[in-house]
Amino acid sequence: MISKMSLSATCESVSQKRTLSSLLAGRVVKRLKQEDGQKLQEATIQLLEQQQNICSLLREVGNPDLCNIFCTQNGEQKQSESEGISSAVAVSLLVCELRHQALQLGVPVAVLSVKMMLERLMEITETEEAKEEEDKRSGLLTSSQRVQLCLLLESSKELLSQGALCPKLLWQEYRRDQRLPKLEVVYHLHFHNIVTLKYIIESDEGVKLWLVSQAKALCGWKPPQGEEETKQVQQKVLSTVVGVLLGSGFELSQESAAADRRISQLCCSVLDDMLFWLLDTVEEGLTLQCAGAGSELWIQIFDASLCGVSVSVDTLRCFFTHSLTQTLTYKPRLTVSDAITLQNEWTFAKASRLLTSLFCKLAVIFSVEQLLCHLQQVLETHEVNWKHVLCFLSTLLVYNPCAQSSLKELLSRLLSSAFEGYDLENMITAFLLARQGALEGPGIFPSYSSWFKMSFGGGSGYHATSKKSLVFLLKFLSDLVPFEPPQYLKVHILQPPYVPVKHRSLLMEYVSLAKTRLADLKEPVEDMGIYEDVSGATGASLQPQCQAVQDVEKAVSLFESTGRISATVMEASIFRRPYFLTRFLAALLTPRILPVKADARMSFIEALKKADKIPAAQYSSYVESCQKQRQQDGSALCLDINDDPLEVLKIQLQEFTELVVEGNDGEMSAQLSRISHTLSVIFPGRPDELIGQTVITIHLNTPPSPELHVKVINMILRNFCQCMLDASRANPPNKQSLWASRFVSVMLGNTQFLSSLICRLWDLFHNQGSSLSAAHLLGLAALVVHLHASMSHSPLVQLVPPILPTPVPVGEALSSALVCSTHADMLLCVRLCVAAVCYGICRGDSLPQQQQQDYILNSLYKKLLYLIPRLLPEARRTAITAGGPVSEHQEEKLPGLWSSVTDTNSTWMKTAWHLWRHPAFHQLKHTPQYQLFFSEWLANELRVHRSEDALSDPERQEYQQWACLELYLSRLEEHGGCGGDMKKLFSHLLNAIMDQQLSDRSLEKLDYRGSDTGTCLPDILSRLQELVYEMEVTNLSGSRRSTADVCDFLFTFVSERCSSTVTSASPSISTELSLQHTLNTWNRVLLALPAVLLIKVKSDGGRATLECNTLIEHVNQHQRKVCSPAGLLSCHLTAHLLRGVLCASVRCGHPQEEVNKAWSQISLHCPLLLVSTVHWWERLSPVLLSLWHRLCDGEPLPEQLQLLADCHNWACSLEKGLSSSTLPAAAALLLAASLHRAWQDQGCDNQGFSAALNMLQPERGTQYRQVLVFLLFLCVNDHLSSFLYPQHFSHQNATELCTDLLLMLVDSADWLLIFTSNKQGVYQSITMVTSDEFTRLMPWAFYSLLLQQSAELLQRAVCCPGFLQTAVLCYISLLKLSLEGHTLTPANQMEPFQILSYAKQFLLRAISWTPPTALSPSQLRQLESQCADLDPEVAAALSVHLDPHSLSPEMDFL
Repeated sequence: MISKMSLSATCESVSQKRTLSSLLAGRVVKRLKQEDGQKLQEATIQLLEQQQNICSLLREVGNPDLCNIFCTQNGEQKQSESEGISSAVAVSLLVCELRHQALQLGVPVAVLSVKMMLERLMEITETEEAKEEEDKRSGLLTSSQRVQLCLLLESSKELLSQGALCPKLLWQEYRRDQRLPKLEVVYHLHFHNIVTLKYIIESDEGVKLWLVSQAKALCGWKPPQGEEETKQVQQKVLSTVVGVLLGSGFELSQESAAADRRISQLCCSVLDDMLFWLLDTVEEGLTLQCAGAGSELWIQIFDASLCGVSVSVDTLRCFFTHSLTQTLTYKPRLTVSDAITLQNEWTFAKASRLLTSLFCKLAVIFSVEQLLCHLQQVLETHEVNWKHVLCFLSTLLVYNPCAQSSLKELLSRLLSSAFEGYDLENMITAFLLARQGALEGPGIFPSYSSWFKMSFGGGSGYHATSKKSLVFLLKFLSDLVPFEPPQYLKVHILQPPYVPVKHRSLLMEYVSLAKTRLADLKEPVEDMGIYEDVSGATGASLQPQCQAVQDVEKAVSLFESTGRISATVMEASIFRRPYFLTRFLAALLTPRILPVKADARMSFIEALKKADKIPAAQYSSYVESCQKQRQQDGSALCLDINDDPLEVLKIQLQEFTELVVEGNDGEMSAQLSRISHTLSVIFPGRPDELIGQTVITIHLNTPPSPELHVKVINMILRNFCQCMLDASRANPPNKQSLWASRFVSVMLGNTQFLSSLICRLWDLFHNQGSSLSAAHLLGLAALVVHLHASMSHSPLVQLVPPILPTPVPVGEALSSALVCSTHADMLLCVRLCVAAVCYGICRGDSLPQQQQQDYILNSLYKKLLYLIPRLLPEARRTAITAGGPVSEHQEEKLPGLWSSVTDTNSTWMKTAWHLWRHPAFHQLKHTPQYQLFFSEWLANELRVHRSEDALSDPERQEYQQWACLELYLSRLEEHGGCGGDMKKLFSHLLNAIMDQQLSDRSLEKLDYRGSDTGTCLPDILSRLQELVYEMEVTNLSGSRRSTADVCDFLFTFVSERCSSTVTSASPSISTELSLQHTLNTWNRVLLALPAVLLIKVKSDGGRATLECNTLIEHVNQHQRKVCSPAGLLSCHLTAHLLRGVLCASVRCGHPQEEVNKAWSQISLHCPLLLVSTVHWWERLSPVLLSLWHRLCDGEPLPEQLQLLADCHNWACSLEKGLSSSTLPAAAALLLAASLHRAWQDQGCDNQGFSAALNMLQPERGTQYRQVLVFLLFLCVNDHLSSFLYPQHFSHQNATELCTDLLLMLVDSADWLLIFTSNKQGVYQSITMVTSDEFTRLMPWAFYSLLLQQSAELLQRAVCCPGFLQTAVLCYISLLKLSLEGHTLTPANQMEPFQILSYAKQFLLRAISWTPPTALSPSQLRQLESQCADLDPEVAAALSVHLDPHSLSPEMDFL
């Protein structure tokens, strides 16, 4: 019999009784046979029928440990089998027992199962401990409760599947006695599909009360840190509830029943209650750190992606629309007057983050137009919460930059509707929305003053149709006055709406009312300027006097440009008369010396006087004061010639502008003559006689011109631009008069003026392009075109610094100011060039082709060929060609080219695209001077600063690949392309990279903007690598011929570059530096290319072999000359060359054998690479070893590489004093280099190295002597390097080692061979190790070393065979070095002439010590002849001491 179990572990007697599980677990379960299953089931049922507690049985069925009883004691039974038996047996037992007891009690099985379920559910959730824990957790279960509940519900699903459980009865019994459901319990019932939430909503009348309260509590509770599972459950519960509410509340169809509609309303009500709770939180001003955290969680549930999982998009739209409406209309307690007053506090920055987050969630699936349309609908049909409405608008504008145009359209509709029906609601709505947009700043929406002026400032305003409309507007503005913030009143006063003169009294009434309100607010308007301050400054106001001066300057400027008194001044004279009389006129009528010809200020004063705006007494006083000032200055009435030339020029230019508009050619010519005369007064330099072309020099780095000259230049440029605009409004360029050409002719007639003009234009284009408007660019572009068209009778320009190598025409000089290095530079350049080329094409439209080209500057045209495809990808795919037909239909569809330039609504991209497709533009591509060559394209591309490029890295890669492979590869060579030749393309890329650092250095000195940014050199290198991949790796030819071709091409290319650098037999320092720069640049390119390209693979009798001759020749001829330090290649270059040998060997049949052959050839003919390899061997060996194993897995290391390792080990062991080390069978230079490196590795310690040298006595054999001679050469090289690079080499260490070696070799003649040029013999390779400079300095090293030796050593040296001949030859060479200036300063601080003197003394002593038989007669005569011209004294000593037959008898007697 099974006793009822208790949840508590402390129950007394009950816990001592054994459960079914324990009874079964106490026995060993044998493997069941198939026929035993039914017997076991019958026996079990019979046992249970005796007495059983169903609730306890259910608890055991829900116990996860139940399955353990079916496991064997040794745990070998599979868990899956156990679970299957457990589930089958447990459910079967439970259902049988339920039916049995239901039959005995006479009740349905479902009733008994519901009772059993509820009892167990209460055990889990309703104990005192559970209630207390749930109160803390706001209705969420603990982890253990959640596990027990899920197990219970899984069992219930089994009961439900067998018809033993009624869900409806379960919920009824659960809700009996008004028991408050737990939200998580409801979620699990819904999740396990036992009692769905939709059914609960439909059947439970009180669902709204408990569901809302539980949802609020759950939102407001924050799970403890670390309980990620609880946090996920919290979100799942809320999202599930919301999903069901959305589905039931907003997925109704037209045919929905009344019950469904009731349920829908209930769901909507629940969601609304939660939304209102959220809005209440916002209204109470709670922050996210307080109760707002719960609101924030509820806002997250509004996430479209979260809600969209369980409902359709249409349902979600319906819900968000409904929620937005509820938000905008929630508690509409604020009146319109409140909104007007408090609107400044409702900006996006000041709004609650909760509210703006809610608006973002609700708006995410709608377009801006849909949202504004809905906003308008809500405003028209509901009472709204103005704070929410305006905050919503601010949020929409801030998060959607495109919303500005949509809002303008909405305001336009509202105003149109307001004035059509005189609707105040639409009117106030428009004003509030416009002001709200303006409060977010000019980057979001135009200022309120701009909007008000645009809407009501002109005769086409909404109010200008009738008097009734005007009255409606003014009445509306008057009604706003008591509530208006002062800044809006000031806007209405300073920029009043347009009012016809006959209705001015209506406006004056409003202005009077607004001023009174400002006075009440202590915001006097009398001292305000009549022009609005559009600077946006928020600091202190200007002093009244300063404000008045600014107003006068503005009024005079407007009068000068329009010829009329501005409406603002006229209005100020009426509505702001105190300010106008006391401030404005006082500033305007400041006494001065009046010019004879009336200037703009005088004309403005006369116009005001005629309009009766200046009191007669004030005007008379002004005139008298001006006359007194002239008399005080001692000057009578000035003649015209002595008037202020700047004022005269201003008047002349203004009159010329009027003549251009009128089109009077005769008067224009006369006026231009007057302008030319005035310019000659201001720029008194003598006009150059037009006898051929002259050259004017423009200094770009000099200080600016005098202020007067700058003002004149700016005035001329502004006038030209204005004339161009005025003329273009009437006619296209080809139908205009010749005013522009004549104007430019006047400029060209004065060289001083032209110089200042070019300087100013160059500065504008190069440094101030961002300040130029579209009108400026159009006028300046036309000016540049006409300057270029006048090239035949204009001087040439030489820029300083010399950006361009030779003097060029004016147009070319100005074109050089337009750089294309940054995005901003490119935009300015393309805008100006588009305007110039369009103007040139249109201006020369009706002219012959040659004259047409006079108006199209080829440098600007080429810039467009470069920039338009770069900035407009669609231009790369255009199919229009110069020679292709253009149908009439197509030409009709294309708008006029000039109209596209002058259209204010057009963008530069539209104009550029139109120009790009224009046939006249494409026809120029076939003219040689208008073709952009590939080399020019590369030069432009390499000047681009990558970090400031208009293109991203992928876009730049795509563009460059298109240009290289699609545009220029197939283009004919005569048109600037490569003619389909990959090698030509390769050559262009290499030349561009090599030239990149030498080009435009002078321009870079002027342009500091890109000094810290990288160029596109890495990108062009990448294109080079891609091209190499296509040429080499893909091996399109299918043979090894391509490898040899690429290798030969590379080395031929660099050889030609080096040959062009060194143009003379005796290179100067500049050419040597240029050669060094060329090879350093080349090495960077070389390291970027695959190493395998550097070694040729040729076929010899059907067998592939390595060919290293080209590489060896390159190293010997070029790399050797620029090594730093001399005699040593860099580690990177050495490694790259060796990798090339190993990689290329794999292409041969026997890689190991080919490597041995190649290295033997390198050792013999390329000693520099051999010495460098030995020097870097410790760093190279791991790299080469790893590479060889990757390339030839399993093959041993080639013998020659192993020999390098052996020599390295031998030198190290010898340096450590291991005399047993045998001499490797290697070349003497290899052994010497290994010893030299070992000496350097041990810190150049000569004492420790002396023991190693003692083991290499030259008496031991020829090879030992050769090793020591080569070692001496390397040490002499160090000796020279210590003078040239003292920071890297120790002079003392190198000299001491040379001394030690001399002591060992002094008796042998071999050591002398390293100091003379020896073309043959075993030591001939030393000249191929070091640079030519070091070879020339060897005679200097000879004497530098010998003069530091002991007398004993010198005596032995003199006795050495061949010493005297070597000493004389070295002395002769030393003399030549001295004469050529190639000298070094010894370490003992001797002057160069001192070492020469000491060398001569030593040589004379050596001659006297040398027996006459040391030299043959032919050798003696040769030495005498060489010394005769350079040093006769040495020649005489040779003759006297070594040629006895030359002595006279007298001398013999003596």
